[in-house]
Amino acid sequence: MYDYIKGVFTYKIANSKGCFATVETGGIGYRFEIMERDYTNLPEIGTELKIFSILLHREDKMSFCGFLRREDRDIFNILTSVSGVGSKMALVLLNSFEVSNLVGFVLDGNYKELTRAKGVGPKLAQKIILELKDKLTNYQSGERVITSSAGIASNSQNTDDARMVLVSLGYNNEEINSGLSKALERLTKEASAEEILKEALRVLSV
Repeated sequence: MYDYIKGVFTYKIANSKGCFATVETGGIGYRFEIMERDYTNLPEIGTELKIFSILLHREDKMSFCGFLRREDRDIFNILTSVSGVGSKMALVLLNSFEVSNLVGFVLDGNYKELTRAKGVGPKLAQKIILELKDKLTNYQSGERVITSSAGIASNSQNTDDARMVLVSLGYNNEEINSGLSKALERLTKEASAEEILKEALRVLSV
């Protein structure tokens, strides 16, 4: 329903229930639950802030989760599609790992790395991988990046793997092509899919 909200950052608080930030726009203050990492990166109060948002519907209330980076918001959506992974657990996972690393663990089936996140046991980690792997690999190819100044072929498996994940995260063809092109210019021919993905996400988050 809401992609992002931009306004004046007016308030923040961290307590036993989580980390929260309030953004005022149009005379309304929107309160977001955010990751600890985003909480530490908030700007000074009174400055403009753009937060990528998720509106959560629960039986007894509605609330917002907010993210400073779009890719964190998009992978949050994918994580909460796993049965047994609620918003709190998704925030823990995102606070524990960079998006590219988290996606890499899922695609590689590396459940042991996922258990490094607080509250994630082996069974839940394996369930996350089982349910998400197909979602991250089931996609329709869009336009392809032709070449890069680094000389990496557009149809290389690593580039296609990175593209596949970007499509799964909700980026459109124009964004993906731009992100991959810039990422490939900065990397060597031997760059892995994870390295390409990580650099592309860095580009797209700017």
